[in-house]
Amino acid sequence: MPIPYRDADDLNDLGNAAYLKIEPSSAGSEYLGALFLINARGEPIEFTYNRIEMPHTFLWRQADIRRHAERKLTASLLLVCPRTPRILLCLAEEVGSELFCQDIQLSIPVCRIAPALKATAYSAEETVQAAETSEPMHLFWFPSRPQDDSLELRLLHQLTSRGLLLEPFKRGSVGLGEVYRTKEGAVT
Repeated sequence: MPIPYRDADDLNDLGNAAYLKIEPSSAGSEYLGALFLINARGEPIEFTYNRIEMPHTFLWRQADIRRHAERKLTASLLLVCPRTPRILLCLAEEVGSELFCQDIQLSIPVCRIAPALKATAYSAEETVQAAETSEPMHLFWFPSRPQDDSLELRLLHQLTSRGLLLEPFKRGSVGLGEVYRTKEGAVT
């Protein structure tokens, strides 16, 4: 006969968090993107990835190339991701405020994360919050910060308490390296 039990930290109700990772490839003419979903325990749920070739011509301003790549990659990742996360997190150094404030509208809260000691551009449409972590962080929420008792903030607090505010971005980068590594070991 099985022993009755109850999971002490039933975190399934909190849902999943998505980590958006966008980085230039070592080739220089491509941008790589990943949408990495984890649950509140930090366990991987889904890894969606893509890359986009960018033209380097005199017709493009560098900032426009980056914004175009962010928009195209993010749209392609959102389109094929089979699960809807509760929140989407991204690094402010990789994703500009324009992406979610102007270019793409989501039905879930978006949180861009930046070190508090680093100057970071943000939109007046974003809500700024300080995060209490080992290293002070700023959180830039769009369209607004979720309510204090919301599942979204409970999920974020759970991830933060487990050291998972920034760490999944590293796993996303490693995943992109694994996917796009050539036989010679270079990332294409």
